[in-house]
Amino acid sequence: MNQEKIGRFIAECRKEKNLTQQEVALELGVTDRSVSNWENGKNMPDLSLFKPLCEILGITINELLSGEKIEKEKYQEKFEENIVNTIEYTNKKIAKKNRLISEILLFFGLVLIFNAFSIFPSESSWGSIYSVIGVVISLLGFTMINRKHSFNVRLLLSLFYVVLIMGLLLVLDYSNVKLNKEAPRFRIMTTTIGDVIYYDTPFYDVYRCYEGEEKEYWVVKKNSKPTLNQLLNYCE
Repeated sequence: MNQEKIGRFIAECRKEKNLTQQEVALELGVTDRSVSNWENGKNMPDLSLFKPLCEILGITINELLSGEKIEKEKYQEKFEENIVNTIEYTNKKIAKKNRLISEILLFFGLVLIFNAFSIFPSESSWGSIYSVIGVVISLLGFTMINRKHSFNVRLLLSLFYVVLIMGLLLVLDYSNVKLNKEAPRFRIMTTTIGDVIYYDTPFYDVYRCYEGEEKEYWVVKKNSKPTLNQLLNYCE
């Protein structure tokens, strides 16, 4: 579908009818800028406007899509050609729209994931909740981008993406605990015994010990749940 050729044809037919772009726009309920964009070949009229536009210009839809007047003996040939071109054009528009939506979802999800670390304090569970929501949203966008692949390939790519993002989040959370002495965001539970706070995470344990107004964090390897006595005596 040659948009520039169709645009020139629309302009020629409009001028033959002694119509201005504004008059055509008013009849169709669009802006004169839209009509100008059609005639410049920047974009095509919406499919719903084909019939009323052709009625205004005194042409057929087949001629509009061909960008020229059609002789009777070539009408059927052009008609079939235009059907194929219209389907291809529509599919490209849908694919472009889906691509834009998927990129927005991916970007928004990633922003939500990493902003959750800076917006919410480490003691709040909302940071991890919003991060997981961000992972789901970005995964949806990532999956839409890869929809051209087979189901098995999409599944493997999606699993790889989730493992990669969650791995980065866990490493970032662990680094934050070690370097900034903050509570781990991705924790299973929190237990407070006296002056000791115990954070149970999927891969390691964190003990928070109070020394006056100072707070100290010790990160240890993952082990079984400590007993009450172990917690009480850990910071001594």
